[in-house]
Amino acid sequence: MPDTLIVPSIGSGLAVPGRRPVAVSIAGASKSFKLPHNRASTLKERVLQPRSAHTFEWLHAVNNVSVDVEQGEFFGIVGRNGSGKSTLLKCLAGIYRLDAGTITLRGSLSPFIELGVGFNMEMTARDNVIINAIMLGLSRREAIARFDQIIDFAELHDFLDLKLKNYSSGMLVRLAFSVSIQVNADVLLIDEVLAVGDANFQQKCFDELERLKRQGRTVLFVTHDMGSVERFCNRAMLMSHGNVVEIGDPATIARHYYKLNFATSTAGDDASADAVAISTLESDATIVSVWFEDGDGVRVEQQEHGRTGCIAMEVEFNATVEDPIFTATLRNGADTTVFSASSQPDNLETGKFRTGDRPIVRLRYDNWLAAGRYVVDATIARRGTGANILDYRRDATSVVVHGARPTAGVVDLPSTFEIAPR
Repeated sequence: MPDTLIVPSIGSGLAVPGRRPVAVSIAGASKSFKLPHNRASTLKERVLQPRSAHTFEWLHAVNNVSVDVEQGEFFGIVGRNGSGKSTLLKCLAGIYRLDAGTITLRGSLSPFIELGVGFNMEMTARDNVIINAIMLGLSRREAIARFDQIIDFAELHDFLDLKLKNYSSGMLVRLAFSVSIQVNADVLLIDEVLAVGDANFQQKCFDELERLKRQGRTVLFVTHDMGSVERFCNRAMLMSHGNVVEIGDPATIARHYYKLNFATSTAGDDASADAVAISTLESDATIVSVWFEDGDGVRVEQQEHGRTGCIAMEVEFNATVEDPIFTATLRNGADTTVFSASSQPDNLETGKFRTGDRPIVRLRYDNWLAAGRYVVDATIARRGTGANILDYRRDATSVVVHGARPTAGVVDLPSTFEIAPR
């Protein structure tokens, strides 16, 4: 009998020696939907097509998914549209009931998975905040006490007495996310609806995710943004056609996600074929190696501050590709991006490459970086928006910068002080 069990306390979970207690346990979870071949909307259609109204096929949205998420883990769930990510989160939230399998959640839950869920569109934001906070586990007194914090974060002071049916999708995102992070739940479910918000609010949300991660909250995070997966997640799961393709470290999952999304051909259209495609697919271009050079073109593992630096990558083409986009991103020891350059912004014509070509691409720069170790991520993409990734190498190589003055910043730019008498 399929079931979802919510255990009141995180501490009640069984802990494996050397590991944290399991906060979310999913075992053999499956959920399917009937898709009617013809949907009769009038009595006349039912009379004229009596048989077709009863024919349907099954959509296996989630198929035998099993995974354990530890307490305090930031766990990413990724996949193409229709892979079953959001359906799985709705099963976790209790919106859908499983057809088979079990889900065990230890502790309180705060879902942020779909615009408008839990809101009454005919009521004002003022009333919805209190009701929604209570539904998520706060007492009425706690909800009232945190009301100002919720509205401050959402920046909706001027719209408190406006009915939600008149809110934009971005305003709904602000309100829903602001409520969900104020309930101090043990487990948070966050879907990709964050993408609806504007850039400023998205940054506030990312700052909040950093805070939740530092606090050791358990977060299940669905997104198409692989940068966010690598930035926040401890592990990630790749889904396809309702099945689990792979569970592993975020960098590996991100790379395999790109392969599934932008492969020009696959072995089939099911998850098992996708798993084969990940291991066997030959991309149209492959980053063979990446290294640093000094101003004279000599390979180095250390660079002197203030001199010309160079990031070089050797690329092998396995098909004809015209004007590919090359990108290099430099990150410091705190995993902060300090420098990123691409051939895309200037619409640079990088050339036409054919099968077997192995060009070396060089990015030269003035090295004003502060002292420390830096790692580089290298990417090659098709001409266009840069989203059609051909190959991606995270932490492809590293370099140590020395000779800079002591500074608290990530760069040590040439600068002078000027003091003028009054």
